[in-house]
Amino acid sequence: MKPLLLCAFLLLLSINMTIAQSDDHNTPALAKEELKEQKMVIKKVEKEEKKAAKAEKELKEEEKEQKKEKKLENALVAKQRTISKNGKKVLSLQQKLAKGKEKGKLSPVDIDKLNSKIDKLQLEIAKNKEKLAKLLKKK
Repeated sequence: MKPLLLCAFLLLLSINMTIAQSDDHNTPALAKEELKEQKMVIKKVEKEEKKAAKAEKELKEEEKEQKKEKKLENALVAKQRTISKNGKKVLSLQQKLAKGKEKGKLSPVDIDKLNSKIDKLQLEIAKNKEKLAKLLKKK
């Protein structure tokens, strides 16, 4: 009876050893699969991060473009206002000059000063019109 129990015990022990060894072989396969899955997940996360970064970059570019357009619009309005304002000044100075000549109250020096102011303003208007034309081309 003892030899029979001893044989049965050895048989169970050898079966357990075989199962343990087969589990060891399966464990690396499972670990490899898990590594593959982890790598796939990491790749997916990296792709999503790249997409998010690209979308953010495009959004920033759009905002930058909108700011640029708004700045251009503001510059156009400012140039038009300056031209209009200087045109009114020229008209005012011309009226003042005409009135002064009619009444005879202006000295030749005053007339020269008014004429030089008018000329400066007209030059400034011409320059601003050129700048306005350039801005309109950009638009």
